[in-house]
Amino acid sequence: MPGDVFTAPERSKTMAITSEYKPARFCWVDLAAADSRAAADFYRGLFGWQTETQPANGGEFRRFTADGETVASLYQLDKRQIAAGVPSHWTPYISVADIDESVSRAVTLGGRVVVKPFRVDGMARVSLITDADGALTGLWELAK
Repeated sequence: MPGDVFTAPERSKTMAITSEYKPARFCWVDLAAADSRAAADFYRGLFGWQTETQPANGGEFRRFTADGETVASLYQLDKRQIAAGVPSHWTPYISVADIDESVSRAVTLGGRVVVKPFRVDGMARVSLITDADGALTGLWELAK
Protein backbone atom coordinates (compact mmCIF):
# COMPACT_ATOMS: atom_id res chain seq x y z
CA MET A 1 0.00 0.00 0.00
CA PRO A 2 1.27 3.51 -0.66
CA GLY A 3 3.17 4.96 2.27
CA ASP A 4 3.69 1.62 4.02
CA VAL A 5 7.28 0.65 4.71
CA PHE A 6 8.23 -3.01 4.79
CA THR A 7 11.50 -4.11 6.32
CA ALA A 8 13.06 -7.38 5.23
CA PRO A 9 13.66 -9.76 8.13
CA GLU A 10 17.24 -10.45 9.16
CA ARG A 11 18.63 -13.38 7.19
CA SER A 12 19.43 -16.56 9.06
CA LYS A 13 22.45 -18.73 8.27
CA THR A 14 20.23 -21.31 6.58
CA MET A 15 16.66 -21.53 5.49
CA ALA A 16 16.29 -25.28 5.26
CA ILE A 17 17.73 -26.43 8.55
CA THR A 18 17.11 -24.74 11.82
CA SER A 19 18.38 -25.31 15.34
CA GLU A 20 14.88 -24.58 16.69
CA TYR A 21 11.80 -26.29 15.37
CA LYS A 22 9.11 -23.83 16.35
CA PRO A 23 5.62 -24.96 15.34
CA ALA A 24 4.14 -23.31 12.25
CA ARG A 25 7.56 -22.29 10.83
CA PHE A 26 9.25 -23.51 7.67
CA CYS A 27 12.06 -25.80 8.80
CA TRP A 28 13.23 -27.99 5.92
CA VAL A 29 13.16 -28.22 2.15
CA ASP A 30 13.91 -31.17 -0.10
CA LEU A 31 14.19 -31.93 -3.77
CA ALA A 32 12.66 -35.06 -5.25
CA ALA A 33 14.47 -35.56 -8.55
CA ALA A 34 13.90 -37.82 -11.53
CA ASP A 35 17.70 -37.77 -11.98
CA SER A 36 19.29 -37.04 -8.62
CA ARG A 37 22.84 -37.14 -10.05
CA ALA A 38 21.99 -34.49 -12.65
CA ALA A 39 20.23 -32.40 -9.97
CA ALA A 40 23.26 -32.64 -7.66
CA ASP A 41 25.55 -31.59 -10.51
CA PHE A 42 23.29 -28.67 -11.39
CA TYR A 43 23.15 -27.22 -7.86
CA ARG A 44 26.85 -27.90 -7.32
CA GLY A 45 27.55 -25.81 -10.42
CA LEU A 46 24.97 -23.13 -9.69
CA PHE A 47 25.57 -22.54 -5.97
CA GLY A 48 28.70 -24.53 -5.12
CA TRP A 49 26.65 -26.88 -2.94
CA GLN A 50 28.23 -30.16 -1.97
CA THR A 51 26.40 -33.41 -1.23
CA GLU A 52 26.76 -35.85 1.63
CA THR A 53 24.99 -39.21 1.52
CA GLN A 54 22.97 -40.24 4.57
CA PRO A 55 21.19 -43.56 5.19
CA ALA A 56 17.49 -43.47 6.06
CA ASN A 57 14.71 -46.06 6.14
CA GLY A 58 16.73 -48.76 4.39
CA GLY A 59 17.77 -46.42 1.58
CA GLU A 60 19.61 -43.16 1.39
CA PHE A 61 19.27 -39.52 0.52
CA ARG A 62 21.75 -36.71 0.06
CA ARG A 63 22.17 -33.55 2.06
CA PHE A 64 23.08 -30.42 0.14
CA THR A 65 25.64 -28.44 2.15
CA ALA A 66 27.10 -24.95 1.82
CA ASP A 67 29.93 -23.70 4.03
CA GLY A 68 29.55 -26.82 6.18
CA GLU A 69 25.84 -26.27 6.85
CA THR A 70 22.98 -28.35 5.51
CA VAL A 71 20.75 -26.27 3.25
CA ALA A 72 18.42 -28.91 1.75
CA SER A 73 18.06 -32.58 0.98
CA LEU A 74 17.83 -34.49 -2.29
CA TYR A 75 16.34 -37.87 -3.06
CA GLN A 76 15.74 -39.93 -6.16
CA LEU A 77 12.15 -40.37 -7.32
CA ASP A 78 11.48 -44.08 -7.69
CA LYS A 79 10.69 -45.72 -11.04
CA ARG A 80 6.96 -45.96 -10.24
CA GLN A 81 6.76 -42.22 -9.54
CA ILE A 82 8.63 -41.37 -12.73
CA ALA A 83 6.41 -43.74 -14.78
CA ALA A 84 3.32 -42.08 -13.24
CA GLY A 85 4.56 -38.69 -14.47
CA VAL A 86 5.63 -37.22 -11.12
CA PRO A 87 8.01 -34.39 -12.08
CA SER A 88 11.09 -33.34 -10.14
CA HIS A 89 9.94 -30.91 -7.47
CA TRP A 90 10.90 -29.05 -4.30
CA THR A 91 8.87 -29.57 -1.11
CA PRO A 92 8.97 -27.11 1.80
CA TYR A 93 8.25 -28.52 5.27
CA ILE A 94 6.55 -26.75 8.15
CA SER A 95 7.33 -27.78 11.72
CA VAL A 96 4.43 -29.10 13.81
CA ALA A 97 4.23 -30.24 17.43
CA ASP A 98 1.91 -33.20 16.69
CA ILE A 99 1.85 -34.48 13.12
CA ASP A 100 -1.18 -36.74 13.55
CA GLU A 101 -3.27 -33.88 14.95
CA SER A 102 -2.01 -31.50 12.23
CA VAL A 103 -2.87 -33.94 9.43
CA SER A 104 -6.33 -34.46 10.90
CA ARG A 105 -6.89 -30.70 11.18
CA ALA A 106 -5.68 -30.19 7.59
CA VAL A 107 -8.28 -32.66 6.32
CA THR A 108 -11.00 -30.99 8.41
CA LEU A 109 -10.07 -27.65 6.80
CA GLY A 110 -10.40 -29.06 3.27
CA GLY A 111 -6.87 -30.32 2.69
CA ARG A 112 -5.89 -33.75 1.42
CA VAL A 113 -3.30 -36.25 2.66
CA VAL A 114 -0.86 -37.13 -0.13
CA VAL A 115 1.56 -39.18 2.02
CA LYS A 116 0.49 -40.43 5.45
CA PRO A 117 2.82 -39.66 8.38
CA PHE A 118 5.93 -41.83 8.46
CA ARG A 119 9.21 -41.82 10.35
CA VAL A 120 12.49 -40.75 8.75
CA ASP A 121 15.11 -42.57 10.83
CA GLY A 122 16.68 -40.35 13.47
CA MET A 123 15.21 -37.15 12.06
CA ALA A 124 11.46 -36.67 12.09
CA ARG A 125 7.99 -37.90 11.31
CA VAL A 126 6.82 -36.34 8.06
CA SER A 127 3.69 -36.19 5.95
CA LEU A 128 2.77 -34.52 2.68
CA ILE A 129 -0.53 -32.69 2.35
CA THR A 130 -2.21 -30.33 -0.04
CA ASP A 131 -4.07 -27.34 1.27
CA ALA A 132 -7.69 -26.59 0.33
CA ASP A 133 -6.44 -24.93 -2.89
CA GLY A 134 -4.19 -27.86 -3.89
CA ALA A 135 -0.77 -26.47 -2.91
CA LEU A 136 1.61 -29.20 -1.70
CA THR A 137 3.56 -28.85 1.53
CA GLY A 138 5.23 -31.15 4.02
CA LEU A 139 4.61 -31.39 7.74
CA TRP A 140 7.61 -32.11 9.99
CA GLU A 141 7.51 -33.36 13.60
CA LEU A 142 11.01 -33.47 15.03
CA ALA A 143 12.06 -36.95 16.19
CA LYS A 144 11.74 -37.34 19.93
